[in-house]
Amino acid sequence: MTAQEDVKKFGFVNQPIDSNIDLKSEILRMKKEKNAVILGHFYINSELQDISDYVGDSLQLAQMAAKTDAEIIVFLGVNFMGETAKIICPDKKVIIPDLNAGCSLADSCPADEFAKFIAEHPGHTVVSYINTTAAIKSMTDITVTSSNAKQIVDSLPADEKIIFGPDKNLGGYINAQTGRNMVLWNGACHVHRRFDLEAILKLKEEHPGAKIIAHPECEKPVVIVADFVASTAGLLKYVKNNDAKEFIVVTESGILHQMRKAVPEKTLIPAPALDSTCGCNDCNFMKLNTLEKLYNCLKYEMPEITIPEDVREKAYRPIKRMLDVSAKLGL
Repeated sequence: MTAQEDVKKFGFVNQPIDSNIDLKSEILRMKKEKNAVILGHFYINSELQDISDYVGDSLQLAQMAAKTDAEIIVFLGVNFMGETAKIICPDKKVIIPDLNAGCSLADSCPADEFAKFIAEHPGHTVVSYINTTAAIKSMTDITVTSSNAKQIVDSLPADEKIIFGPDKNLGGYINAQTGRNMVLWNGACHVHRRFDLEAILKLKEEHPGAKIIAHPECEKPVVIVADFVASTAGLLKYVKNNDAKEFIVVTESGILHQMRKAVPEKTLIPAPALDSTCGCNDCNFMKLNTLEKLYNCLKYEMPEITIPEDVREKAYRPIKRMLDVSAKLGL
């Protein structure tokens, strides 16, 4: 079976790998030879974070994709992130290790249904979270991330009618922070909606000096009890700068790697999911990225992200607007 046949059947290259080779060294060699850059999200596993050229949240990685001189972008994250890179950089080859690395939040917003939702609310500006497909972005007026959503919504006229999708939790949080009444699409992240509030409060009893820090994709009761709410990059910055010695971290556990590297002297406690057996909460899609798949992805330069040009052009406009506003606001 060829690499192309692998991708068609499995969603990733499943070619045999010589057990005697050093995967990390070979990945670094190929990356240099092919003029490739590896962009990794905070939620991938630690060994992949360490081999990435840049690790960040969705806004940081979109900004990095826009700046890179590399000919190939290898995106370690989920599909919509690879799509975003391709939308921004149509002249570059964008590859991801596994096409099965989807996103429950993006999947919660089918393009045909969202188009009907927009039609039901004429005269509304469409603000979409970056965790969406290219098709959704093509219907959007401006894209946001959890790092810049509040500031971008604040930058719009106070009387502007807004549709926000697909994350109802982030949208509700932004409504509360801005005093807006945005119309919300009923979507959610399968990781952030599953945190166990009772377990978090029990951890707080056991660690009374700990700060509860949460991602705004979490359910409202979790956000209410949090001492600080921000994007993954914002949470990392808070842990670095806050004087507390203990933190209960209410987001996907992959961020703990960068936190531990930044503040090894502090205690970082992962918040558990409702059905957790490991005392943490992982994104199964992010964890589909592995060193072996990265090696084959870079070797065979597939799976490749492709987007019809008419869709890409429409999807680029709201992303470009987001990047421009973010730059103007110093984000």
